[in-house]
Amino acid sequence: MIEYGLDEIGLLGKRIARSLQPGDVVGLTGSLGAGKTTLARAILAALGLEGEAPSPSFAIVQPYAPPEVTLPVLHVDLYRIEDAAEIDELGLFDDSAHQVLLIEWPERMGQRVPAEMLNLTIDFADEARRRLTATVPPAWEGRWPPQ
Repeated sequence: MIEYGLDEIGLLGKRIARSLQPGDVVGLTGSLGAGKTTLARAILAALGLEGEAPSPSFAIVQPYAPPEVTLPVLHVDLYRIEDAAEIDELGLFDDSAHQVLLIEWPERMGQRVPAEMLNLTIDFADEARRRLTATVPPAWEGRWPPQ
């Protein structure tokens, strides 16, 4: 578990970004307003994205590719997905070996959650601090916690 202040989100995003490799899937779980999109934006900024990344709430999938970022990334927000079968239509795994998936609300995937997904659960510690708990798959051993 990592506890951090909202002013430390950029540093946490940098640490996670340094650990990313093509093919990685990172799930961001937590209640509304916990900081899933904020953490995703910090990771994207650390990968070189200039300006603020739009929330993919309506588009569902927001792609980023070099030279905009150092690694191809799909930032996904599954909040509006009502049936896990809809996931297949998104094509998230069409090129999964060559890109990183940042998935908000991965629990909406049902049985389609990748076995090798690093799941980061964000909870409120208090108004200005968050608690991040990681479920670390074997593919992430040696890379988690990020340095």
